[in-house]
Amino acid sequence: MIYPPVGIRSIAVNFPSVIRTNDYWRKNYPDLVAKAEQKSLSKVFSPADSTPSNQFELEMSPYLKDPFRGTVERRILGPQESSLTLEYGAAREALAAANLYPEEVDLMIVASLWPENLLPGNAAFLAAKLGVRGAAWNLDSTCSNAMVALQNATALVRTGEYRNVLVVVSCTYSRFTDENDTLSWFFGDGAGAFVVGALKQNQGIISTKIVNTCATCDTFYNELTTDAEGKPRMLIRAAKHTNKVLSETAVDYLRECCLGAIATADVTLDEIQFFAFNTPTAWYSRLCIEALGIHPERTIDLYPQYANIGPMLPIANLYHGAQLGKIQENDLVLVYSIGSVSNAAATVMRWGNVALSPAGRSRTRDNLIEEACLVS
Repeated sequence: MIYPPVGIRSIAVNFPSVIRTNDYWRKNYPDLVAKAEQKSLSKVFSPADSTPSNQFELEMSPYLKDPFRGTVERRILGPQESSLTLEYGAAREALAAANLYPEEVDLMIVASLWPENLLPGNAAFLAAKLGVRGAAWNLDSTCSNAMVALQNATALVRTGEYRNVLVVVSCTYSRFTDENDTLSWFFGDGAGAFVVGALKQNQGIISTKIVNTCATCDTFYNELTTDAEGKPRMLIRAAKHTNKVLSETAVDYLRECCLGAIATADVTLDEIQFFAFNTPTAWYSRLCIEALGIHPERTIDLYPQYANIGPMLPIANLYHGAQLGKIQENDLVLVYSIGSVSNAAATVMRWGNVALSPAGRSRTRDNLIEEACLVS
């Protein structure tokens, strides 16, 4: 079937003001670092048996001597920052890059991991801040939020139901982890936005393959607890068998979605100029490269810069891939994401003349608030 040319017109990223390095924990939690191998992060990312038994564990092996499992830096919410402030900045920049006013947005899809309130989500609040008068929906598919939202937005524009759809995605893991839990070491925060609309002929989304990740149910879960002041708080936890499930399913989901998407698009892996993989661990990019047999130059790895930013990973990879000149107009691009207890997704698109927001909020060291200023 030949679809109207619809895809991403502009893209923006917005990261919080604080960069937190491993030295933060070495300075403030030396005992935790010393005992890291008995804590949650190492239990999630260690071989299920005494020796590696699959590709995921083989790629993970070089990082097992590092208590931080290859994490270098994470962007963390600073004072006065929230999922809404990050989303607002990204949305505003994406609209400006697309030369659109808020009143020209027919639909805004917002996917917050997680919103400021358990219910409702951020969509109506963000619409009020932006001045969007059209429909505003909340969507949830955990770390595949961006991909599922892109598929929905594309389908709705193709039918003619909407003309300009603004997709806004945020991840604020730091609100749902404790500093004294080593699981927090591989989480970061950020937001991104993109405008979906009509493109030139033969550009835009070609195919999408999405499958549910029910095999990962009961791996990561949320626990309702209370903070020091007795207020309710939700925290991310990992089950004991999480390491085994993630390592045994990672390659299967990757291949099923990526090979399915290129087959539907009637292209080959060799024809893809750029691969935007989500990179939730230090070794995930290498895992994808080996599993699909592609050259490393055809992708990028943002994990050292951002750590695991969940649903923001595909957006950040596309943004930086284009910013670095690795994606040119009319290139074939494959995007892949994996979300635990949700969906894995791959999309093949022909890149248009995508406008990028200014790079300022993608965090250069010159305009960072040094984390030392925030550490007592």
